[in-house]
Amino acid sequence: MAKISPSLLAADPACLGDAARLALRTGCDELHFDVMDGRFVPNLTFGPHILRGLARQVPFWYDVHLMLQRPLAFVEAFAQAGAGAITVHAEAEAFAQSLRAIRGLGLKAGASLRPGTPARCLLENLPLIDRVLLMTVEPGFGGQKLMPQVLDKARALREMGFAGEIAADGGINALNASEVVKAGVGVLIMGTAFFGAQDAAGVVRLVHAL
Repeated sequence: MAKISPSLLAADPACLGDAARLALRTGCDELHFDVMDGRFVPNLTFGPHILRGLARQVPFWYDVHLMLQRPLAFVEAFAQAGAGAITVHAEAEAFAQSLRAIRGLGLKAGASLRPGTPARCLLENLPLIDRVLLMTVEPGFGGQKLMPQVLDKARALREMGFAGEIAADGGINALNASEVVKAGVGVLIMGTAFFGAQDAAGVVRLVHAL
């Protein structure tokens, strides 16, 4: 069974609590919380105070994705705010140090790759990584089309000996979800496909059936 992780980036920012409750009510496995600094990616999003407020209102597994140039400076703040897992980019500063810090705080550590970054760049740090997040679009904005060639990295990761979870984020919807799972991805991060759906529960059932 594949997992579904709705991305709050696609939710109404004035109703994030309602969005989190919808994900919980419809049986989603976790919530994806994108953090952007306007430098690593050309967009700005949520800070730790937003996560703290959400986590108090809606206890859930929050997967925090730090699209930051300097993620290490924010790891502890998001851990204290209620993150269950924190994902940092292999292309960012102090990558390995950030992974160690996340694990040192008792959280699951994730590593994310931009579309053009090869899976082999993670080889020396695989023992520190619980989940690899494959960006199937260029990170920064929602609503982009999935880049199917990125899915080949899932197979490459298994050939490298990675035994943890593989997630994908970007352009995933009901029409291509099966293709993504067949490629070896176990966690589907969906934004508009979930929060924009007329039947959000139906989207969850579809993913869980894969």
